[in-house]
Amino acid sequence: MAFNLAMYPISYVAQYNPATGSWDESWHQADTISFDELSRMDEEARNAVYAKRNRFDLPLVNYTSQYALGCFEGMKAYPRKDGTLTLFRPDRNAKRFRDSMVGLYSPGFPEDLYVKASIEFLKKNRELGYIPSYDPEWEKDSFAGASAVYVRPFMYSEGAIGVGISKAPYVVICATTVSSYFKGANTKAVITDRIRATPNGTGWIKCASNYVPSALAKKEAEDAGFMEVIYLDAVKRKYIEEGSSCNVFFRLKSGELVTPDLGDTILPGITRASIIALARAEGVRVSERRISIQEVARSCVECFVTGTAAGITPIESITWKKKEYVFGDRKPGPLGARLQERLKGIQYGTVADINGWNVKV
Repeated sequence: MAFNLAMYPISYVAQYNPATGSWDESWHQADTISFDELSRMDEEARNAVYAKRNRFDLPLVNYTSQYALGCFEGMKAYPRKDGTLTLFRPDRNAKRFRDSMVGLYSPGFPEDLYVKASIEFLKKNRELGYIPSYDPEWEKDSFAGASAVYVRPFMYSEGAIGVGISKAPYVVICATTVSSYFKGANTKAVITDRIRATPNGTGWIKCASNYVPSALAKKEAEDAGFMEVIYLDAVKRKYIEEGSSCNVFFRLKSGELVTPDLGDTILPGITRASIIALARAEGVRVSERRISIQEVARSCVECFVTGTAAGITPIESITWKKKEYVFGDRKPGPLGARLQERLKGIQYGTVADINGWNVKV
């Protein structure tokens, strides 16, 4: 599994001050143990260090812990071939995070402060040796198993009880090292009967509550032998929306690449937007539109999902109403593989970043 609880020792904390309209910033440093020193500890000692790092002096009972009124971001920093470290499109994450907080009727975290704090956060943890170094071996599988820093900014409300809106939220930034998200040879997906989001709801917000139905549906899918779950729309129950924590793309027999258009039920993925741009740059006809499961079953020849954690992950088949629809003889499709190689190359510095997406730490 890509994620673990081995959090980095230094975290960023800010709280909105309603009286001044500003954010009061501070740094939470759990310890000063270097990565080399930590790696020499036995498992019991390491686990004790990790446990302490996950303790923050924040209110336990609040709108976030009681009612899931909170939102978060996921972005990655990449160790590059030239020895530098870069964040990938943090301005887009900053905007989405602010939009999410405003969508929850909380004060929005300023976009410039988001980027500045994220860079400083990485610098502080790098000083203790917690940033992985570039490994040329990663190039052999086009960075499919490469390591990166997963940065997790999240909103956490002030202490409260009773359903309400956060007026003085905290913003915390923490991180850990991650590798590939999906593991194993199985890349099968299944259509779930569960509903992830409804019109006029919070599907477009990266809020905590959205991930409860996703976690349940994914667990059910995994128990049934599938890697991923795919949601249909809540109203007509026929149009594809997204996966458990990723956007989805379909290449049709005509050559058209289709991804569901953004509405208020689909999360605007940063990787999604990047793949659309890269595909169009090489002349692929990309459409953002509604696509039914019937059209997918009839015309799809290649399918893949995208996300910060997932990168670009091929889907070999989708099972719907107990019938399996297989794509490309169960092998990764050529378009997805090509786009994955290009995207990862840009992120890790082996392909020119002509769009200026990377921000140096």
